[in-house]
Amino acid sequence: MKLLIRILVTSLLVMLIAYFMNGVSVNGFKAAIIVSVVLGLLNIFVKPVLVLFTLPVTVITLGLFLLVINAVIILLCDNLVSGFNVDSFWTALLFSVVLSISESVVFKLTESKE
Repeated sequence: MKLLIRILVTSLLVMLIAYFMNGVSVNGFKAAIIVSVVLGLLNIFVKPVLVLFTLPVTVITLGLFLLVINAVIILLCDNLVSGFNVDSFWTALLFSVVLSISESVVFKLTESKE
């Protein structure tokens, strides 16, 4: 149940960010749900491989290269999901930063103290 709620919240955030950000478009809530699922799967399976291959660059840049990896993940999602469009690398970078921050804030505010 918790996973389903996270997917729905991420989908709403993707729709909201795409509404306010130029260069990002989502064609409906169904596409936003697919984007959330695909982003989750890419973060599970592809991101660790990219981090491993770029570990020296990530260490030299003190972890800032992870922002580039996140933008690449967003661009991969753009190529895989037909109802999701990101115009450029810089737009993907900004989208990934805004999405990460907004997810952190929302999940922190709604976290239960069990």
